[in-house]
Amino acid sequence: MSLITTYCHLSSDHCSVNGEIVVTREKDAADSWFKQIYKEQEIVYPKFYKMDALSQAGFLASELIKRANQGLTDKYKDDEIAMLFANQSSSADTDLRFVHSYELNGAPSPSLFVYTLPNIVLGEIAIRNKWFGENMFAVLPKFAPGFFVDYGQILLTTGAKAVLIGWLGILGDNVEVFVALVESESEGGMDFNSENLLKLADLSHA
Repeated sequence: MSLITTYCHLSSDHCSVNGEIVVTREKDAADSWFKQIYKEQEIVYPKFYKMDALSQAGFLASELIKRANQGLTDKYKDDEIAMLFANQSSSADTDLRFVHSYELNGAPSPSLFVYTLPNIVLGEIAIRNKWFGENMFAVLPKFAPGFFVDYGQILLTTGAKAVLIGWLGILGDNVEVFVALVESESEGGMDFNSENLLKLADLSHA
């Protein structure tokens, strides 16, 4: 039986793991919200500062899920953890910044161009953890728990023993992020089904 064992939320003003708030945004801070989380949690990965907001969101959520599951990276082989992410706006947040850089400077920014595909976040997480399992980033009209359950179960029956699923809603100041770890061999958690996923994600308006 596949179980949801850990989950993480990022909103525009707080970050939580398994329903417990771990970081609250300081509105007047000089750092961006995601940098606040990065520093507060004392994560050390210099490449984080070069990532776009979409990749930073996925990276932070995956790091916090790992921290709540000590030994996760040693528990599975490098090809046994799959990733299945989605959102509604693709890489539009970075696309708009890329266009703005062209209009402002007369030439597009190469550092932004790197992130004008939504699946780059999967590459960032894979490189960080040396996870080489199947991965997919879908663009959907809205959060669809059935999609994650159906596709996730396919992954779990074709080689993966765990799937990191995520909805990365990042566009301007709007932040609606839900990432969860689903495992096929676990002693505790919630059944991986649409009802539980919808309840935990709390993204019915996404």
